[in-house]
Amino acid sequence: MLTIALSLCLVAAPGAGAAALTRLPQVNLVWVPAGTSVADLARAGFSPGLMSAGLGTVSADQTYLDIGAGNRVFDSLYDDELQPAPPAAGACPAWLAEATARAESAPDEIEPGLMVERLEKAGVAVVGQGPSACPLGIELSKGGFLGELGGAGILWDTDASLAGAVRLARRAGPHGLVIAIATPTGTNDDPIPIGIAGRGFDGDLTSDTTRTNGYVASTDVAPTILAFFGAAVPDQMIGQPIRAEGSVDPAGIEARGARMAVVSSRRGPVIGWTLLAWVLASLLVVLVARGLARPTVRLLGLSVVYLPALLLVGPALEPAEYPEMLLVMLGAPLLAAITLALLRDYRALAVAAGVTVGAYALDAILGSPLSALSLLGPNPLLGVRFYGIGNELEALLSVLVVGGIGAGLAGFAPRLSPGRCAVVFLVVGLLCAGIFASGKFGADVGAAIDFPIGVAVAALVVTGGRRRWILLVILIPLALLVLLALADLLTGANSHFTRSVLDAGGLHSLGDTAQRRLEQTARSFVRPVLLVALPILAIGVLVAVLRRATLASWVREVPVMRAALIGAVVATIVATLANDSGALLLEIGAAYLLVFLGWAWAEGGRSTGGAESSP
Repeated sequence: MLTIALSLCLVAAPGAGAAALTRLPQVNLVWVPAGTSVADLARAGFSPGLMSAGLGTVSADQTYLDIGAGNRVFDSLYDDELQPAPPAAGACPAWLAEATARAESAPDEIEPGLMVERLEKAGVAVVGQGPSACPLGIELSKGGFLGELGGAGILWDTDASLAGAVRLARRAGPHGLVIAIATPTGTNDDPIPIGIAGRGFDGDLTSDTTRTNGYVASTDVAPTILAFFGAAVPDQMIGQPIRAEGSVDPAGIEARGARMAVVSSRRGPVIGWTLLAWVLASLLVVLVARGLARPTVRLLGLSVVYLPALLLVGPALEPAEYPEMLLVMLGAPLLAAITLALLRDYRALAVAAGVTVGAYALDAILGSPLSALSLLGPNPLLGVRFYGIGNELEALLSVLVVGGIGAGLAGFAPRLSPGRCAVVFLVVGLLCAGIFASGKFGADVGAAIDFPIGVAVAALVVTGGRRRWILLVILIPLALLVLLALADLLTGANSHFTRSVLDAGGLHSLGDTAQRRLEQTARSFVRPVLLVALPILAIGVLVAVLRRATLASWVREVPVMRAALIGAVVATIVATLANDSGALLLEIGAAYLLVFLGWAWAEGGRSTGGAESSP
């Protein structure tokens, strides 16, 4: 093995030079056998964790490329497929050039080999062998003593057994770091075990990318190595340095990994079959007794609103698939029935929306222990988001926040003046935006944009479009972004918002970021998994436009609800444009808008609503 050969060179080097070399900062990036477990690494003395190897299922070569670039995107966003890396070292430069050209087609700043490039500029010698060396961008050693390689430090990339990694960790001493990663197989999207040995690593691994105990991302490896050598982490890298926290708990890490492993496969069946069962049952009731249409729509609507809240119970109980499905399928309608038995009109809808939004807000404040592992959460196994809320939750919460405020005003404060209704929209909406967008909690950039715009538009509409409220629509979202940025900087939260906006590298780079977002949104509309619902959505929008007078009549007597619906529509549109999964957000947002429209139809405009003096 190359590491052994290098060690022999070290022994053979002159005494003074060898002594100096052993004091150089050293990192050993060791690929241990694929069957190595988290428990194996912990028993061997490493700080253990699991590493997200890619966005979805990616090849081993793609994992190596992502590590070397410190950045990654979905494979579907590249124009071409990645060809297998050549086994011969001489063919590596041409292959790496092709991989670099392929990366230019991705809607992000992906630079293969960026880690090695920055290390070499910092005077660090980089030596490697095996299948990982070429994708990482490592030029194979040309021979000679290690003393000739460089003076700032050494990065060795090699394959080894776990016992070999342990020997390297012992040899590295206080000036070294050993990062042992189970060799990726590229056959599934399961996270792979990772362990780090070195000064300061005496607990479970984590990073600011994941903020999850025992979980890191492949993009975190490069920043960790660069930080160890004192080199600056370039803006193109989205990963964050890995650190150790708490005590070593391999059982807890493996239990968390087991839950992550079922999120992707269980999400569709549990949510899909539940919604299908509710819709079919509702249609059957309406066909049998048309007089029950309005109560049925109310029950179905509240069940859909309670659905995300019930999905938080799964991570707490960790049931099997069918018990979790029954929990949601029966639990949400039960909660809806209890709510309808206790409350009438828009108050029931407001309470249901408040319970769901409040549950996720509290979980976000506590660090997302449940939502991160829920079937409607950010899906950490996929590797997109690891804490806070994901795109699915952002889409439905945008509607629940704005629509829920309107329902609360219509049900509990029907005679509140337009100005005070506007204040309620703004205060509650901005509070929710602060929680879900703050770096210490949700760190969702989209929530910092579409939540404030949604409530600002609702405030504008409920006040009759007065000039001063139009100004607020423009200023309030900007002011919130500034406040969140200041809070993020002062608290050192280092959130996704700061890294993607404040650290974008100037207006030009920020413009590039916005352009990439729009490109990813456009591509999301042609994803096969979303194409089925888009025609249905298009038909629904067409019907809504043609029957807009009828829709308006449902909320004519409830102007505050009309304002909320308009604000929710705008929030959904903004969320669609501001996220890289625009089509998904549009579909989910439209589904929850349909819930609020159905409730308005069921109420039939009989409530007097709030803001009576509003035009």
